Amino acid sequence: MAVLIPCYNEEAAIGKVVQDFRAALPDAIVYVYDNNSQDRTVEVARAAGAVVRSEPLQGKGNVMRRMFADIEADVYVLVDGDDTYHAASAPELVKRLWDEQLDMVNGARVTEIVAAYRPGHRFGNLVLTGMVARIFGSRIADMLSGYRVFSRRFVKSFPALASGFETETELTVHALELRMPIAEVKTPYKDRPPGSHSKLNTIRDGIRILRAIIMLVKEERPLSFFSAAFGLLALSSVILGVPVIATYFQTGLVPRFPTALLATGLMLLAFLSLTCGLILDTVTHGRREAKRMHYLSLRAPGIHPPLAQPDAPR
Repeated sequence: MAVLIPCYNEEAAIGKVVQDFRAALPDAIVYVYDNNSQDRTVEVARAAGAVVRSEPLQGKGNVMRRMFADIEADVYVLVDGDDTYHAASAPELVKRLWDEQLDMVNGARVTEIVAAYRPGHRFGNLVLTGMVARIFGSRIADMLSGYRVFSRRFVKSFPALASGFETETELTVHALELRMPIAEVKTPYKDRPPGSHSKLNTIRDGIRILRAIIMLVKEERPLSFFSAAFGLLALSSVILGVPVIATYFQTGLVPRFPTALLATGLMLLAFLSLTCGLILDTVTHGRREAKRMHYLSLRAPGIHPPLAQPDAPR
């Protein structure tokens, strides 16, 4: 079992996080991946008993990619290094994953502390989680939680293409697209300790997450994405073209020739967009099958009975 902690300037919190998770999961190895910290994060984490490594590419998504590639384990516990998540809940999350042979257990944040979970962040999470639920399926209530437990087959089949905080969205969509067995457990959430400061910018990172959702829709639901573009372009073409056609039937003339050309061009683009969606939908289906086959090649978590041996030939 491995506890994975991505870190950037968490000198004030990382020592307690490492100690708490070592106490909660005594059989686990705690890894801290430092992301170019300018303070004493590395020294404090190492003194607390963590295995410390570094990732020079800035951004949580880049750290996640490195951690998932480097570390071999049967169960992975992912948590932020800011001491806001409840380490004592980790055994429950791991047990749920192992006993039910799940691939991801999400720690849904529960708190009454306004400073810990600001209204802007809470509202943004609800909106973005709702968007993903409507498009990919409603199975997760707190999509942006940084506290999760994964199976090996989740981690080793996850492409990890994001670079920043949008990686949580990518994790959720990966599980939903492959229809993995997942669960969500409510966990306490608290404010950061004194001296620790949030690196999350509500507006900037919210826009990045929204952009990531749009790109994931394009990649995973191309027919829906390009059909929407088809509808918008076709509607614009009809709105521009109907008056021109009506004038032609009344007078036999086309006085607004540029408008007619524009309407024709928009309709051509509309059908081109629809064609792209149909082609890319086939490509995406094949890519999803390939990811599913790789996922199935990895052993599920939990205790498995021995495989039945074929009968000896008589």
